[in-house]
Amino acid sequence: MFDAAVFGSLFLTLFVIMDPPGITPIFLALTSGRPGKVQKRMALQAVCVAGGVIAVFGLLGHRILDYLHVSVPALMIAGGLLLLLIALDLLTGKTDEPKQTKDVNVALVPLGMPLLAGPGAIVSVILAVQKADSVATQVSVWSAIVAIHVVLWLVMRYSLLIIRVIKDGGVVLVTRLAGMMLSAIAVQQIINGVTQVIQGA
Repeated sequence: MFDAAVFGSLFLTLFVIMDPPGITPIFLALTSGRPGKVQKRMALQAVCVAGGVIAVFGLLGHRILDYLHVSVPALMIAGGLLLLLIALDLLTGKTDEPKQTKDVNVALVPLGMPLLAGPGAIVSVILAVQKADSVATQVSVWSAIVAIHVVLWLVMRYSLLIIRVIKDGGVVLVTRLAGMMLSAIAVQQIINGVTQVIQGA
């Protein structure tokens, strides 16, 4: 009752999109000056917000598409283009890091959404749920979603320790590698969408 290939594919896609190593310096910047206990609580809050948003779109995504009369191939192409833009940002390092605001709970916005539960992650989850046509694949898809959120929580919770180990250079290296992998996934998703359009014509 478990499809390892589906799990691995979605987990890897969400990993490069949500970028746990890359979110570490952003999380530290947004929560700097706060006690350790508060930082840990904010890490949990951010993951819960992101998980809630992803779950809603995973469960209701197909209904939203039907209501808007948007086909899955169109969503695949649009999602691929969106992922490609994110990948280019990761590769070039042109990500805009939000500034800390003490008057706002940054665990909700911008950490929970849109940094973690951004458009790329939402599109990927909608497509994965759409393709899951059996109990095994459904279990695999939702297991991958839960797993990536656990990883995100662990990374942010222990971010101070991680940043000491891999240093700033390590974060940059991992972010660039994630950008390369995400760009390949994005191009493949566009190709799959165009292929489905041609086959359905």
